[in-house]
Amino acid sequence: MLLNWIDWLTIALFFVLMFGIALWCSKRASSSAKDFFLSGQSMPWWLIGISMCAASTSTNSANMFTEYIRNSNLGENWKWWAFLLTGMLTVFVYSKLWVRSGAKSDIEFYEMRYTGKAAAFLRGFRAVYLGFIFNIISTGIVVLAAIKIGQVLFGVDQWTVVIVTCVASIVYSALGGLRGSIYTDFFLFIIIMVGAVVGMHYAVNLPQVGGYHALLSNPTVLQHMSFFPDINNPDIFVAAFVIPIAVQWWNVWYPGSEPGGGGYVVQRMLSAKDENHCMGGSVFYQVVNYAIRPWPWYLTAFASLIVFPDLLSLQKAFPNIDPSLIKGDVAYPAMLTFVPNGWLGLVAAAMMGALFSTVAAHLSMGSNYIANDFWKRFVRPEASEKELILVGRLSVIIIMVGTALISPFLISAGTVFNLILQIGAGTGLIYLLRWFWMRINAWSEITAMAVSFIVACFLQLVYPHLGLPALASWQNLLIVMGITTVAWVSVTLLTAPTAEVKAAEFRGRIKVTRHDIAWGMLAMTLASAAVYSAMFATGYWIYGKTTLAIIMTVAFVVCGLPLFPVLKRLNGRNFHRGV
Repeated sequence: MLLNWIDWLTIALFFVLMFGIALWCSKRASSSAKDFFLSGQSMPWWLIGISMCAASTSTNSANMFTEYIRNSNLGENWKWWAFLLTGMLTVFVYSKLWVRSGAKSDIEFYEMRYTGKAAAFLRGFRAVYLGFIFNIISTGIVVLAAIKIGQVLFGVDQWTVVIVTCVASIVYSALGGLRGSIYTDFFLFIIIMVGAVVGMHYAVNLPQVGGYHALLSNPTVLQHMSFFPDINNPDIFVAAFVIPIAVQWWNVWYPGSEPGGGGYVVQRMLSAKDENHCMGGSVFYQVVNYAIRPWPWYLTAFASLIVFPDLLSLQKAFPNIDPSLIKGDVAYPAMLTFVPNGWLGLVAAAMMGALFSTVAAHLSMGSNYIANDFWKRFVRPEASEKELILVGRLSVIIIMVGTALISPFLISAGTVFNLILQIGAGTGLIYLLRWFWMRINAWSEITAMAVSFIVACFLQLVYPHLGLPALASWQNLLIVMGITTVAWVSVTLLTAPTAEVKAAEFRGRIKVTRHDIAWGMLAMTLASAAVYSAMFATGYWIYGKTTLAIIMTVAFVVCGLPLFPVLKRLNGRNFHRGV
């Protein structure tokens, strides 16, 4: 469908507002490295929460959810729903530890916790690996989704999408720094959700769908609405539910859902005014992210099952798209082609908002790693504030150029998601224990990082060509997890622990107690149960299953109300930031 003048006007207004906010923040962001990379540590809870939501809402979010629903049913989303447990553990146990640590990034943590050349290597290598290599792959997934949306919705070739994305992201991210990203995220998230609702409205009311009630009573759709994978299909049930709930959430590292916190989530935590704002923003994010945000996309995905029942129907509808790009995730942008002119510009702006919010989060995080954890630490310790900001801005350009080169060669959102999970398998437990078990040292982390990467690459690239029985993705995950865990625990026990002086300094900085852990774990349990109840309640109200909806709503209240006195006990002891 071609855009008309109203659509173009809407898109132009979107860019004016986005760049305007970044430009407004640019002077403040350029005043100091603290302002550019951590927004002056002055952010309130509600801005932090919305920014986290926007950062985790990328163009591949709706595409991936749609792919999962079409592959089996709604329950396949437990692959990421399980990370709610990770998030809540981070909120109630680890968020205050990050604030107390006084770190400028999660990479700086390594030399706060460990000593010697191994700690320095770990910090430098992780800064470059996560700042450039992994960041380019993660951002490439987001741009891949934008390529598919551009080709399906507007008939734009992939390189046009890549170039526009790169230029806009570089200007937007380099101007305003983290402060500009957080302020702009508030605007972008509103646009994203409005666009998602508009897209859902037109998808559900297509003649072939027949409206909301007809959609939810359609026999094809009914097979895909369950909150849990089909237990009669062991492969899918184990891969999509058992593994995520049993081990994935605490022992797999994934960007945005790192056990104990990491990446752009920690960067936003460290930008908070204080511990309470950090915790409040993180809780707000978890509630919106899991219980509210995805439902317009789920309903659109259900409608796609009727309009495009299989991949062949998608290929016929869009013959000009490269057949290798036609996967289940294409069905979401395909449904947006039915949005009429006038509203189409808003939907396009929403997709761009999802694109730029996530890309900006990765760019801000990556530039922080390169400037503070690599350049200042290893190249020019005497670097001035202006030099660090310049390095950060140049890093943004390099990351986006790398993203432009790799994104057209990725396959699908779900495929890359599974690969990233395998690369991070077995490393999550070390990120949880390193705050408390002083026996863990830098070699423990180096071992975990290296072994998980090597084993995952072997299983993905070498094993399929050995003529051995094929392995399911969940089997690969368990193999990587088991070998990695045995390897790093063995190295931990065979090597010397961190020097006691360093360990004592670290303990004194974070001031963790049994009180923090016990009440934090109780808060995590209650909050997780409350949010899952809210997620089910929302779904059952939408499905029209009143009895189940009331039960889940009551469960939400029953789990949520005790959380307030627990938080009062948890936050009864106040600490200031680390120095």
